[in-house]
Amino acid sequence: MAYHSITVTVNGARERLDIPSHMTLLQMLREKLALTGTKNGCEAGECGACTVLVDGEAVNSCLTLAVEVDGREVLTVEGLAPEGQLSPLQEAFVEHNAIQCGYCTPGMLMSATALLKRHPHPTEEEIKEALVGNLCRCTGYVRIIQAVLAAAVPAAEDEGGA
Repeated sequence: MAYHSITVTVNGARERLDIPSHMTLLQMLREKLALTGTKNGCEAGECGACTVLVDGEAVNSCLTLAVEVDGREVLTVEGLAPEGQLSPLQEAFVEHNAIQCGYCTPGMLMSATALLKRHPHPTEEEIKEALVGNLCRCTGYVRIIQAVLAAAVPAAEDEGGA
């Protein structure tokens, strides 16, 4: 079995790892770095439970080989709450009861984080489009969408206003 040495920044920490060629980013995060917030759902890129950000873009970590993130930055759900302080998006999920079983929540949070970074005040339709790759079997999406809307920066604030 071939191994590769990679260097990757995960949640702000630089990591140097020796990994097998076939290892996915999901496996690397969970097995090598003990970051179990990223969930293993379908292993086929259909459910979005494994979504993380690579250089700011949402990706399915189950479909991404770990060797592909060599030299890149990865943000997982654990990285949204450094030192235990929840992000505004995480707080909005709690406040809007957008969490039931919680299995989809990390992937939803990461997809929504990517959206809010590139578009701080999205419409409901833009939120739906950003979350299209994330499946939830419990909430029916309404509360999740409400939470993302609540966490969005108001247009006046984003433009340097009040």
